[in-house]
Amino acid sequence: MTETLADLYEARYGEATELGRERPAEGEIARQLAHRSHRRWADKPVADELLQLLFAAALSIPTKSDLMQYAVLHVDDQAKKDRVAKLIPSMAWIAQAPVFLVFCGDGRRIRKVCELRGTDFAHEELDSFFNPTVDAALAMSAFIRAAEAEGLVTCPISAVREPVTEISEMLELPEHVFPVAGLCIGYPDWEPWVSLRLPPRVLVHKDRYDDRNFEAEINGYDARRSESNPIKRQREVEKYGEKEIYGWSDDKSRQVSHLERGGFADFIRRSFKF
Repeated sequence: MTETLADLYEARYGEATELGRERPAEGEIARQLAHRSHRRWADKPVADELLQLLFAAALSIPTKSDLMQYAVLHVDDQAKKDRVAKLIPSMAWIAQAPVFLVFCGDGRRIRKVCELRGTDFAHEELDSFFNPTVDAALAMSAFIRAAEAEGLVTCPISAVREPVTEISEMLELPEHVFPVAGLCIGYPDWEPWVSLRLPPRVLVHKDRYDDRNFEAEINGYDARRSESNPIKRQREVEKYGEKEIYGWSDDKSRQVSHLERGGFADFIRRSFKF
C-alpha cells in the first residue's frame, strides 16, 4: 500500500485522520511532516558547492522591510567546534557535525548603512532587537527546508545562548550582533523516532484565541506521547518527586521551573540598551 500524507500526519500527531488520505507521501508537505532532528551523522562531508547553494536559498526568504537583518556564522575551524561542544557539555556531539552554523540577528549592518549615508537610526531598541531575531529564525527555517530537500539532516541548537558571551567572543561578534541558534548539518547515519506534536487544533486559532479545552488536550497529548515514546528519565526528582505516570507536560513544566539562559538578557541589554 502506498504511504500517504495521512499516514505521515498520524505518525506525527498520534491521531487518526483522513486529511491527505488520497495524496501520496511525497513533496514538501511530506518532508515537513516526516521531519526528525538528527544528532548523529554519516562520515561524509557536505560539498562546499551545495553548502553555498543552501546559503543562497535560505537567504532568499522574506525579511522585515527588506532590511536583511541576519548573519550566518559558518564555524569551520574544528578547534572552534570543539570549543562550542565543551561550552555545552550536554551536546558534545556538536563537535562531530560535518557542518555547524550559528544563525545570528544582525542589527549592526543597518546602523552602519545609516552612518554611511549620514542618516539617523531612530528605531525603538526593543523592536530593533526583535526584528533581527525573526529574520534569523526565518533564515534558519528556510535553510533546514532546503537542506532536507537535498537529503541532509539537521538539528537546531538553542543552547548557544547559554554561554552567549563566550561564543560571541570566539566568533568575534560585534555590538548588535547576537546568536539566535546553532544548526548542525550532515548526512543521516540513522533514523531517529518521530517526535509527536500537539495537534493543530491546539495551536491554530480562528478569529480569536481559544484554549477552553486546554486541560483535556494536554492530558490527551501526554497519553499519546507516552504511548509512542515514553520519557525514560524524570527531571527534578529531588524537588518534585517521582511520578508513576510522567508525561510531556510534567517534563516540560519541570524543565522551565529553573533558570536557563541566565546571562542572555543582560548580554542583549548591554548591546541594545533597553
